[in-house]
Amino acid sequence: VQLQASGGGLVQAGGSLRLSCAASGQMFRINLMGWFRQAPGKEREFVAGITWSGGTTSYADSVKGRFTIARDSAKNTVYLQMNSLKPEDTASYYCAADQTYIGRATAIDYWGQGTLVTVSS
Repeated sequence: VQLQASGGGLVQAGGSLRLSCAASGQMFRINLMGWFRQAPGKEREFVAGITWSGGTTSYADSVKGRFTIARDSAKNTVYLQMNSLKPEDTASYYCAADQTYIGRATAIDYWGQGTLVTVSS
């Protein structure tokens, strides 16, 4: 499975960005997709996840009410809509896919490359 992330950039606090992650390859190997982020000097942390079949979602407390994860099964693509961005959201964001669990960075089957999100104050 290959994951291609895009959509990062520079935005002012309070602004919005949308990240995209296109998946390809043996899609039968994944049931869950999501996003993690890693700020300089910090560990990679879970941001949001979604089940591929039913669209059930989960979010980190820090982004609830501001970020929305969604999938387009026809395009094999997952999106992360980020609203009301804060400087503390600044990080490299990584797309992830897994067969069984997507809440812990140490147990992910497939990673995409990072896309940098910078939020200026």
